[in-house]
Amino acid sequence: MFKRVMGAVVGLPLLILILGWAPSWATMLLLAAMCAIGAWELMHAAAGERGRPLIPLTVIAAALVPVCVYAEVSIENTELTALPVLPLTALLGAVLVLALFVVSICRYGGERAVPFAALTTAIFAGLVFPLMLSCMLRLRMVPYIGMLLVFFPLCISFGSDTFAFFAGLLFGKHKLTPVSPKKTVEGAIGGLIGGVIGMMIMPFVGGMVISDAFMSPTMAVAFGLLGSVVSQIGDLSFSVIKREFGVKDYGNLLPGHGGILDRFDSVTFVAPFVWLLLELI
Repeated sequence: MFKRVMGAVVGLPLLILILGWAPSWATMLLLAAMCAIGAWELMHAAAGERGRPLIPLTVIAAALVPVCVYAEVSIENTELTALPVLPLTALLGAVLVLALFVVSICRYGGERAVPFAALTTAIFAGLVFPLMLSCMLRLRMVPYIGMLLVFFPLCISFGSDTFAFFAGLLFGKHKLTPVSPKKTVEGAIGGLIGGVIGMMIMPFVGGMVISDAFMSPTMAVAFGLLGSVVSQIGDLSFSVIKREFGVKDYGNLLPGHGGILDRFDSVTFVAPFVWLLLELI
């Protein structure tokens, strides 16, 4: 518990500083590092010994996804409309899938063969996971208010995780799912409350006033509730992978929290959810 608290005390202000105050390219670099590390963690957890040859390609592709997103959004935001908006992430994805299958073909047959399960793991780790997490960058690069919007997924996820943890610790009696034996129904309800409170503390984190001019209080509550549901699904989804392959933690990079995927599993799911909702409203 002490390591968990100290890790949050040290890491959270640094995260807020980079996301909210540094230029957007700093967010890109941070996410590139997180995507690369997360891809490495996932490949080591789920790809198996015969999937190890795919790790370098997967990690490189994962790191490049935020770079491609940054380039695409920068061109979209520029006033130089003559510049073509190239589908860089789609091109990167196509190249990654092609390269992974080339490796698989070259190693086909015998003990060196790469299982198809390792290929799908590499595609998820090197493309799908980074694309989901890179929605944080899309939020950060929204003109004028991006430095505030980027905190939506963090406040919802961290609020939901924190309240779910303490509600389960204090009141938990009914098991929620076999996927994670320590999670309880009471904890999940606490997580819903935490998601709403996370949205309500946005003015203190990012300086945004939740008002009708941007988002009504009712909408903020809806964001918190729905975001908490998505957050808990994200948490359980990555837990399914750990249970499937007998892994306790994805890594030990963050003291008391585990690896990047252990700490940002729920954020990975909430970020695209928030970005999509904001695009629709």
